[in-house]
Amino acid sequence: MAETKQLSQADREALIQILKTRFQKNGKRHKGLEWSKVQQRLELHSDKLWSLQEMENTGGEPDVIGTDKVTGEYLFYDCSAESPKGRRSVCYDYEALEARKEFKPENTAVDMAAAMGIELLSEAQYRELQQVGPFDMKTSSWVKTPDDIRELGGALFCDYRYGHVFLYHNGAQSYYAARGFRGLLRV
Repeated sequence: MAETKQLSQADREALIQILKTRFQKNGKRHKGLEWSKVQQRLELHSDKLWSLQEMENTGGEPDVIGTDKVTGEYLFYDCSAESPKGRRSVCYDYEALEARKEFKPENTAVDMAAAMGIELLSEAQYRELQQVGPFDMKTSSWVKTPDDIRELGGALFCDYRYGHVFLYHNGAQSYYAARGFRGLLRV
């Protein structure tokens, strides 16, 4: 039987309350935005609630950090202090997973994001998130890697140390207990 990607009415209401509380508690993340309009959009696009619940379930603590200037969509980013706990110890993508000879992790950042219906943050989006941060002061997060780097076997990740965002590279097949990934959902 295929997994349903709909929340029950009770789960929808509970999630919306969590998101509302987080939105109200963290006003500096979304200056000038009104919760009533965000909630209206969530109710209009209730199919997105399943992905937000997945972000929540894996420790991402999603919150609105702005809007897309072109489409008007609200941008929900993972705003947990550290890389979401339920998404750590993963290599970058399936190709990297298959390249490992032993000690394969259970999943990959790219595959998990796709299954959750979210986007992996790009370097620019990660830096944008840090404007309302700081985040990843003890962990790191895979970020969307350009094809030319990925074709050579590498992948990119970021963290925040010494008051700055750092961008690094690693073999895409590597994975660490303190590295996960952050995502974005457009609503």
